[in-house]
Amino acid sequence: MESISHVSGRAIPFGRKNVDTDVIIPAAWLKTITREGLGQGAFEAVKQEPGNVFTDPEYAGAPILIAGDNFGCGSSREHAAWALLDMGVTCVIAPSFSDIFSSNAFKNGILTVALPQDAVDRLLEVAKSDAIDVDLEAQSVTTPFQDRFTFEIDPFRKHCLLEGLDEVGLTMAQGEAIKAHETRAKVEMPFLARTIATVD
Repeated sequence: MESISHVSGRAIPFGRKNVDTDVIIPAAWLKTITREGLGQGAFEAVKQEPGNVFTDPEYAGAPILIAGDNFGCGSSREHAAWALLDMGVTCVIAPSFSDIFSSNAFKNGILTVALPQDAVDRLLEVAKSDAIDVDLEAQSVTTPFQDRFTFEIDPFRKHCLLEGLDEVGLTMAQGEAIKAHETRAKVEMPFLARTIATVD
């Protein structure tokens, strides 16, 4: 996955609370066998509402989404993270997130930033006219108006996002240790090595 250190640009001032994964990507879009194109179905029902932010050209291609409390609740579908990525979103800011959504977002290279409601309200206002900067290294969100909000993040998640390491990448990074273990196992447990060779 792509590494993240800064996410800068316009932010979509959505702000709605309790948005579940069926709103992020409706079930009708789950039949696809590829992640590409899911952005078209993202927030499909919301896009039908007059004056919605998702069809406003002002926010086209915005890399940041500002949402309300309990974002990503509901089912555990990973397609929600895929849909956000496909529409160009790599950072979501909200007062809180569903644990499963937050995990899926992290595993797919999306930074979730939890901030107090008053900070989110301020960012929603700024997003209507100006860009926002999210600095993962410094764990801060800033605006052109000298606003600065700091956020907490698990150190392991921070490391993985900064380095662009998903689960496969983490495994590959341990390649030498895995080879050393396999070499040792052939000597110390030859019976196991024969069993594996037979199964293969």
